[in-house]
Amino acid sequence: MERAQKDKVVEDLGQIFADSGTVVVCHYAGLTVAEMTDLRIKMREAGASVRVAKNRLAKIALEGTEFQGLDQFLTGQTVLAYSEDPVAPAKVIDEYAKKNDKLVILGGVMGGSVMDVAGVKSLAAMPSREELLASIAALLGAPASNLASAIGAPASNIAGILSTLEERDAA
Repeated sequence: MERAQKDKVVEDLGQIFADSGTVVVCHYAGLTVAEMTDLRIKMREAGASVRVAKNRLAKIALEGTEFQGLDQFLTGQTVLAYSEDPVAPAKVIDEYAKKNDKLVILGGVMGGSVMDVAGVKSLAAMPSREELLASIAALLGAPASNLASAIGAPASNIAGILSTLEERDAA
């Protein structure tokens, strides 16, 4: 690889680290091309990405970033899973690693905090950003729904009473 290409890879990796909420590092030795493609597709569907890079270049890109703690995991054949959503890469990687023994989670970093395997797995157990937003929207909408029910209840009660009176008079 020429020097210009290496500089470009380091720059790209630096941009990935700057834009990501979480980065998870895994060993992928033994994964077939089809399995790696399947992993890439699953990551893309979740809004995350996968990147294979030389460890030495990744370590250079990590220097001075909040993800610098990742350098301890960069040995052997490693793949980086990353996303702006802090939960997505951990969720997809954890799910895929359960089905495929060849993908081994080494650790990760989120917000400058280094996570071991247990940390990545606990992050994967958290609800995703979309699930949290849906929960918040439901919580915000509940009081309005309750208020609308309370306002409509007297009219509904009156309508019920009138209907009962009408049925009684008709009988």
